Amino acid sequence: MQGRLVVFEGVEGCGKTTQVKRSQLWLTDLLQGNDVSSSTPLVVTREPGGTELCQSIRKLLLTPSTEEPMQDRTELLLYAADRAQHVEGLLMPQLASGALILCDRYTDSTVAYQGYGRGLDRSLIDQLNHIATGGLQSDLTLWLDVDVEVGLARAQRRGARDRIEQATLAFHQRVQRGFAQLAQAHPQRIIRIDASRSEAEVTEQVQTILAARIKTWCES
Repeated sequence: MQGRLVVFEGVEGCGKTTQVKRSQLWLTDLLQGNDVSSSTPLVVTREPGGTELCQSIRKLLLTPSTEEPMQDRTELLLYAADRAQHVEGLLMPQLASGALILCDRYTDSTVAYQGYGRGLDRSLIDQLNHIATGGLQSDLTLWLDVDVEVGLARAQRRGARDRIEQATLAFHQRVQRGFAQLAQAHPQRIIRIDASRSEAEVTEQVQTILAARIKTWCES
């Protein structure tokens, strides 16, 4: 199987990180038992923060600051810088080696958060995403769809909120609308997962979709 990029997206508290971890464990067993893909490397990463350098950018982006608020265009450019480093330094080499990559957030997050959420120019965002990725798109994006208030309540239970989580409810509602419109515009690439259900039920949805896609990819 050639390298494939699977992305998990959604609002704060949608369960992305949990489902990435569950998918990693399940896929490890699945790939080991599949003669066609037993040699497929499985890579788990995230944005921002997918490489050592990107970790520093992640800290800048997510750490709240009362001394100097981050400007919206600064935020956008930092995400683009993180992505450029991540794509060239990790994603592209791993895909070239035939890896199956599970990535926690990618380009759709920038469109949803900085485009719909912050109201920045969509054409500028598209241009920056193209520059940062060199045109690399996900082979599959799983959108974990959950009500914004439910997601934020889950995030709050984790403890201290990061800079993005501290944004207004209206901001997060705009982000959610962004993901919904992206899913409507790209139905072949983005598949909705009902993330309001139990953790186990969400995992079952994710595994069903992944199993079908991997079968298709192995046969192509």
